[in-house]
Amino acid sequence: MVSGFGPALRGWRERRRLSQLELAIRAGTTQRHVSFLEGGRSIPGRGLVLRVAESLELPLRERNGLLLAAGFAPGFPETELGDPKLKPVLDGMRRLLDGHRPYPAIVVDRYGVLVAHNDALDLLFEDVAPELLEEPVNTLRLALHPDGMAPRVRNLADWARHILERLTQEIAHAPDERLTALLAELESYVPAPGPPGPDHLGFAVPMRLSTSAGELRLITAITTFATAADVTVSELKLETFLPADAETAAILTG
Repeated sequence: MVSGFGPALRGWRERRRLSQLELAIRAGTTQRHVSFLEGGRSIPGRGLVLRVAESLELPLRERNGLLLAAGFAPGFPETELGDPKLKPVLDGMRRLLDGHRPYPAIVVDRYGVLVAHNDALDLLFEDVAPELLEEPVNTLRLALHPDGMAPRVRNLADWARHILERLTQEIAHAPDERLTALLAELESYVPAPGPPGPDHLGFAVPMRLSTSAGELRLITAITTFATAADVTVSELKLETFLPADAETAAILTG
């Protein structure tokens, strides 16, 4: 009898706020079977574990964890970024980065570590402490650290709230000790967030950043690989910065 699968399944189901019946309907089984699985009275097959994981909308890393808990080998590879197998993916992302110029764009991993960027990023990173730019560069730390970008962010309270809330949501969706530790570190850099301020566009909060070329007002968009079958690829994020006004566009174009 597999001891770890039942508690893991129950934990994920409760985290997703699903009843046993709701999960059973999604996974194409019965409430009784889900109850037996959680109680350790039934042993799941590999196919059912994968159906349940998909029904719970688990990221690939967590799907592997559920397979392991059920006694099966991981179903999704986790390829190192330097592996030649990922070269087509990284080359494609670099083309996207180059195509986004003259506006900044970055590729980061699950923990905000910088994987690739275009040369428009230099304006954002000017005047930050050199040690924060030593590899591996964590863009989240760089954004809120007192020796990073934070002193030049004119609306730091709103921008910090945006970063912290997004990270909090990611942890709620898929708990991770490293992310939780990073969140605690970032929270220590900024005052406790208050109510949202008036500096918004109606649909997004721009980052107002002082630079040597003038103040930039930037909004961000994040793209992920929705069809990824590799853990590493599924956790990569392409974050593009877009000008929020004509003045910012002119500065970046110039």
